[in-house]
Amino acid sequence: MASSKNLTRFWEWGRKIICVGRNYTEHAKELKNAVPTEPVLFLKSPSAYVREGAPILMPYYTNNLHHEVELGVVIGKGGKDIAQSSAMDHVEGYALCLDMTARDVQDQCKQKGLPWTLAKAFDTSCPVSDLIPRDTIKDPHNVKIWLKVNDILRQEGSTSSMIFSIPFLISYISRVITLEEGDLILTGTPEGVAAVQENDEMVAGIDDIISMKFQIKKRS
Repeated sequence: MASSKNLTRFWEWGRKIICVGRNYTEHAKELKNAVPTEPVLFLKSPSAYVREGAPILMPYYTNNLHHEVELGVVIGKGGKDIAQSSAMDHVEGYALCLDMTARDVQDQCKQKGLPWTLAKAFDTSCPVSDLIPRDTIKDPHNVKIWLKVNDILRQEGSTSSMIFSIPFLISYISRVITLEEGDLILTGTPEGVAAVQENDEMVAGIDDIISMKFQIKKRS
């Protein structure tokens, strides 16, 4: 689709990162959360983006940083109140993403009924791959996403297990938040989330389509 901006570098100018929590049943269960009947949404700031070659920086206030590998959806055409039937027309492509989460902080926030911002939206909390053109992934609801830490497989799941489909999520989100060109939607993570430590190396991928590598460092 025609764009006035370079969508292959969406992370440089995209205004919103909209994340969907608990969109895989087994992940909801592993964290002892109820399986949602409607999408659980939260936001990351654009400064959460980090690209391969730069480290993921652990926030100073967490001792339990978790990885969550996700399929990201890059919006190529904005809209409000988008119908499910036309939702995929708004998709430019996809990205491999990580939703890095300060789990101890998130647990405290949940106990206190507070937002998850400190746990989810810190700088470098959203590592992303290059843009994957939409036609490269023929069926985004049937790809395998995986993540290894220090060459040990931690997460592996199929997007066929998502509770809410991509068209449903685009439609649902656009009724609340106007979607804009360059926005990124994170569609949730499969089971297997776990902690990473300083100097750990993570490698994640979508099938054999794309992969990326990041190292964990403590903020100086």
